[in-house]
Amino acid sequence: MSDRDPAGGEGTARLVRAWQRMLSGRRLDLLNPVATDIEIEDIAHGLARVARWNGQTVGEHAFSVAQHALLVEEIATSMHPDLTRRWRLAALLHDAPEYVIGDLISPFKAALGLDYKAFERRLLEAIHRRFGLPPVLPEAVAAGIKHADRVAAYYEATVLAGFSLEEAGRFFGEPSSLPADLQQTLRALSAQSAAVAQAAFTKRFNALVGK
Repeated sequence: MSDRDPAGGEGTARLVRAWQRMLSGRRLDLLNPVATDIEIEDIAHGLARVARWNGQTVGEHAFSVAQHALLVEEIATSMHPDLTRRWRLAALLHDAPEYVIGDLISPFKAALGLDYKAFERRLLEAIHRRFGLPPVLPEAVAAGIKHADRVAAYYEATVLAGFSLEEAGRFFGEPSSLPADLQQTLRALSAQSAAVAQAAFTKRFNALVGK
């Protein structure tokens, strides 16, 4: 779970930590994540404090990944009313790895290359296992969540992050057939504190898993 760093000088070796300590007391091995070290309380706490768009959004509070996850699940359900509770949970957790690795904007992810994506994928697979989802989602489900994610990004970009409609449409595609109150939902979410966002994410998770 850790390696040694020779930077401590000749004849010494300094331990390099490869795990993240969570507030729950869990230690998550970032290089080899195990499902049993993952707790929803840690995910909700972390996601509610990770800012989307590098924090470059309007409003008193940062728009968090937890709020984005709630939005994506709402959009996915609106677009696919027959979506089962299981796949709605997958939509809610689609960015869950960011509770420990943060939310890198897409251009930076592309610059980092495939190693980062593989790291992110391994962590998401462990999260899926922890909560009874298949490590790899069915192709149609994954595509539907990805579409909802892009729709959410379009609205976040135009309502919160200062993008023009033309610019957002070029990067994310222009959505259609969505609830008329989606923009109002976004503005309401952006006014929430991290604590409120954390509670809302946890509440929705509990509803989806039947707690």
